[in-house]
Amino acid sequence: MNKTIRRASVLTLLLVLALLIRATWVQFYEGRALADDSDNRRNAIETYAEPLGNIIVAGESITGSARTKGGDLAYKRTYENGPLYAAVTGYASQAYAPTQLEGVYQDLLNGTDPRLKTVMDTVTDRRAEPGDVVTTIDPAVQKAAYEALGDKKGAAVAIDPGTGRILAAVSTPSYDPASLTDANTAGEAWKELTADPDKPLTNRALRRPLPPGSTFKLVVAAAALEDGLYGSVDEKTDSPDPYTLPGTVTDLTNENPDAPCEDASLRVALQYSCNNVFAKTAVTLGQDKVRAMAEKFGFNDETQDVPVRAYTSVYPSDMVPSQTALTGIGQFDVTATPLQMAMVSAAIANGGELVSPHMVSRVTDSGGDVLEEYEDGAGAERIVSASTAEQLQSAMETVVEEGTGSNARMSGATVGGKTGTAQHGENNSETPYAWFTSYAKSDSSDQEVAVAVVVEQSDAARSEVSGNGLAAPVAEAAMEAALRD
Repeated sequence: MNKTIRRASVLTLLLVLALLIRATWVQFYEGRALADDSDNRRNAIETYAEPLGNIIVAGESITGSARTKGGDLAYKRTYENGPLYAAVTGYASQAYAPTQLEGVYQDLLNGTDPRLKTVMDTVTDRRAEPGDVVTTIDPAVQKAAYEALGDKKGAAVAIDPGTGRILAAVSTPSYDPASLTDANTAGEAWKELTADPDKPLTNRALRRPLPPGSTFKLVVAAAALEDGLYGSVDEKTDSPDPYTLPGTVTDLTNENPDAPCEDASLRVALQYSCNNVFAKTAVTLGQDKVRAMAEKFGFNDETQDVPVRAYTSVYPSDMVPSQTALTGIGQFDVTATPLQMAMVSAAIANGGELVSPHMVSRVTDSGGDVLEEYEDGAGAERIVSASTAEQLQSAMETVVEEGTGSNARMSGATVGGKTGTAQHGENNSETPYAWFTSYAKSDSSDQEVAVAVVVEQSDAARSEVSGNGLAAPVAEAAMEAALRD
């Protein structure tokens, strides 16, 4: 054979082998990646070829599917009371990746979850009938909190302390998830929503940690009692007023200059929200002890799933004493979500035990058979002793009955709470954040609820911004709805 022909033949053979190897690699190794690629149109066609499964609240579907007109996507997602439940459902869109429960349970809701397949589905390689997600949300509590927030920018979370069930998760301003479902119209809606300075797509209930202000004083009080720094909430503290931040010449004052904050007990300090007491207490305990207590309540937990992943609430480290002092009043680099502050009140109300919060009760197949269940009361962990919890409850009830939380009072229930007004912006140049965290226990039944509310912005004058004025009425509305027979 001619030498040139032989070389050409070898080269051709090598090229054929290379093509075979590449084809095999694409078929068996890259095939799944290509199939799962978000830009693969066939995925959207398959997902929306049939109606999706539903998200359930109190036995009723708050989602649905509607037949489309024309195009290759046969169905689109629909929502009942979309803005009311947007912080719970998120959206399932023909154009964008799903969020919140729609995202967490995407495979279940579109029928691709392996747990849904029957023997016949496996034989025919047919997509299974989709399943449903049954939530713990109480529609009355959700609606009460949503309406009470109104046109304020803020959020509210309500939890059953004994079971961990999330009864409400509200974020305002909200948006209608239905505006994002249709690929033909979603783009324009997306532009409007993402350009909105109020950021309606942000889930403020679970995913927007902010300085918690004086509501964090509950954590510091718990650390002081558990450490034995103070024997009870009624023991006087060694707290000068004003308190000079360590290593500085800066005096930390109190909002009410006439409040009896000098050497005040923890009860009085919570009642009047005395900054000097809790800043001094945080420094005396030291940042490590305060952080340890904060982490028991859930701070610094990077895997807080409910099952939507909540943003981490933070208690910082590596601070100088003056910074530790500021963390004692929920400032410096302390941040918390409304979920986190609701967990603080829930643990105190539950005798010192924190139950894992969850907003899904169970997931089922199309026939209603349970595939996965979230047990009420699961993951209970003792945060503080029953004695400490009892004392903190007593002090929080004083806050509502005689202190700064008067707007949370309810007939027929025992209410405990803590207000907070957190600084915002450099040198507190922006409108402060108004907080309230609380619990209520029915006087006639075993019903109880814990609620946290934050109001980022409202039409109130700056001088009128307070946890009691803006946030406590929202909490009261949610608590009343939760305890209503």
